[in-house]
Amino acid sequence: MNRIFAAKTGLIIAGSLFIGSFSWASDEQNNPQIDALVNDTIKALMAEHRIPGMAVALSVDGKRYYFNYGVADQAANTPVTADTLFELGSVSKTFTAALGAYAQASGALPLNDSASQYLPALEGSVFDDVSLVELATYTAGGLPLQFPDDVQDEDEMLDYYRHWQPDYAPGTHRQYSNPSIGLFGYLTAQRLGEPYAALMEEHVFSPLGLEHSYLEVPEEQQPHYAYGYSKDDEAVRVNPGLLDAQAYGVKTNTADMLTFIEAHMDSSALDETLRETLETTQMGYFSMGDMTQALGWERYAYPVTLDQLRAGNSLEMALEANEARRLQPPLPASQDVWFNKTGSTGGFGAYVAFVPSQQMGIVMLANRNYPNQARIEAAHHILTALMDTP
Repeated sequence: MNRIFAAKTGLIIAGSLFIGSFSWASDEQNNPQIDALVNDTIKALMAEHRIPGMAVALSVDGKRYYFNYGVADQAANTPVTADTLFELGSVSKTFTAALGAYAQASGALPLNDSASQYLPALEGSVFDDVSLVELATYTAGGLPLQFPDDVQDEDEMLDYYRHWQPDYAPGTHRQYSNPSIGLFGYLTAQRLGEPYAALMEEHVFSPLGLEHSYLEVPEEQQPHYAYGYSKDDEAVRVNPGLLDAQAYGVKTNTADMLTFIEAHMDSSALDETLRETLETTQMGYFSMGDMTQALGWERYAYPVTLDQLRAGNSLEMALEANEARRLQPPLPASQDVWFNKTGSTGGFGAYVAFVPSQQMGIVMLANRNYPNQARIEAAHHILTALMDTP
C-alpha cells in the first residue's frame, strides 16, 4: 500500500524545540518523511508538556518505525532506548480483556454469565444480575473510578462488592471504573484457578511473543524500567493497590506493544483460540455517541475526526456516568475501525491506536502524565498524515 504524507505538521512548536537523545531500534525502518513527521510532532509535544522522555513506535504496512527521545531517569541522565520499560496505566485493561476473552474462547468462562457465578462470596448480591461482559465494559450499574479509601485489603474489597448498590440498572450506563474491569480480571483468574500474573504470562504475553511485558518487573530488567515524573518533577513509580495488575499494572516497551497491536490488525498467523480471543476484545458491546465500548479497547468507525476522538476520550466520558445503548448482537470485529486506549499512572502517560484496514498503528509511551487530549491530537495527526495514494 503506497502512502503520501501531509506537507504541514499542523502543530506549532511551543517555546524552544526539545533537544534530547534520539535512537533507533534494531528492526526499525528508515523513511525521511516519516522521520520528519514524527520528530516535529513529538518534539513539540514534549516541549509543551515538559515530558522528560518518550518512546514512540509506528507500524505501517507491516514495517516498524521506532523513535526514542529524552531520558528515562533524570537524575542519572539515562536515555530512553528501545529497551526502556514504561508503565501503561489503563492500557493494561486491554490485556485484562484479552485474558478474559481467552477464557471464553477456551470454553471456561462465557462472558454472558453472571459475575456471582464465579465467586461464592458474591452469591445473593447485586452481582447475581451483573454479567461478566458488563463488568468488562464498565456497565455494571455505576461502580466508581476507584475503590473508596477505606477499602484496603482483599477481605474489605469483597465486603465492598457484597454490599455495593448500583445507581443504574446493569447495561444502561457506562461508568469508567477500575473496580469494574478489575473484578472481571479477578473472576477470570478465580475461574482458571491460577494467579492472575501467571495466567497473563501463560495465555497472553508468551503466546503473542511479548518478551518484555511484565506485571512485576524482574530484577534483571530493573535498569530498563523508567522513572515517571510528577507535575512537580518528583521521580515516581506506581504504588501497589487493590486489583492493580488487572486495571493498570502492565509495564512494557514499544516493541512489545507494536507486536500486540499488529496481532490485532492481522491475526492470521495465530492459532484459532488466540484469533478468537483478539476478535472478542475488538467486538463492540455498548455505544455512547460515536464511541463504542469493546473489551478494553474503545472503537470508532473509520475514518474518524479529531473531534469524535476528543469527545470519546473526554473527562466527561472518564469521570461521569453516560447513557449506553446495548448492541445486540455485539458489533463484530471490523477492519474499518479506529481502536484506541489511553492510560496513565502518577508519572506516566500512554496512548495506543490502530486501524486494521489501513494496517497502521501507533504507540506513544511517556514518563509524565500529560493530558489525554494532547496525546490524541498528536497521534491523530501522525496517523492521518499516512494516506492512501489515489
